Amino acid sequence: MDSLIGQVLTPQYSIGTSVLSYVISFFGSLVALLCAHRLVRSDGSLDKGMLACAAVSLGGIGIWSMHFIGMVAYRLPISIAYDIPLTALSLVAAIVISGIALYLASGHGLGRRQGWLFGSLLAGVGVCVMHYMGMFAMNMRATMTLDPMIVAGSAVIAVGAAGAALWLAFNLTKVIDQVVAAAVMGVAVCSMHFVGMMAANMVCTAQAPLNPFVIGGSNIALGVFGMSGAVLILIFWVMTGRTSDAPVRAPVRAARRAA
Repeated sequence: MDSLIGQVLTPQYSIGTSVLSYVISFFGSLVALLCAHRLVRSDGSLDKGMLACAAVSLGGIGIWSMHFIGMVAYRLPISIAYDIPLTALSLVAAIVISGIALYLASGHGLGRRQGWLFGSLLAGVGVCVMHYMGMFAMNMRATMTLDPMIVAGSAVIAVGAAGAALWLAFNLTKVIDQVVAAAVMGVAVCSMHFVGMMAANMVCTAQAPLNPFVIGGSNIALGVFGMSGAVLILIFWVMTGRTSDAPVRAPVRAARRAA
């Protein structure tokens, strides 16, 4: 492997792991849409429990888990591990930012249009920060540089995807529409991720940075997929166990738009 020192590393992708990243993004997005439909009660009040569930489903599963599994699908001719504190921080950031964006888009704090706009910008920027934070969490025998033009393109995709996701979350009520929307959202999230990965140029170095707090292994993607699936099942169980008071009625929607 010493012969690779100073050489530009060419990445490859595991097709199976890449498919897994889309599947978890689809199901995370779908559960988030179902939760968002129950986010505002018929009296206009916010269901904080559903907000938390939607934030975890969208930010923690639909976005972060997709990105992490997609990162594992990224293969180089050197071993890759992941900085645990930085990876955990990116997960927390994805959930918190998604929760704030959903809160704003629901019409609380700002009007519906203003909330959707600011929520979209916040979520888009947050997704970019989370994504590149995850990239810099890679511990490997390589230095990484980023192409600023491709980074900018990934940011545009992220903001557009966030805006579409927040609009769909509060404007679709039929299950079949939500399923189609989740499929589209999954494509958008994956597109942002893989475009963002194209921005990276890796040059092999002599050794990886010393860091005792790393995680890696060939089965890590399956582990994250399994844990994410279990969390989604729990959230779905919580969601179905709540009262049917959550869907927003037309007068409440009109009042929110007027705000």
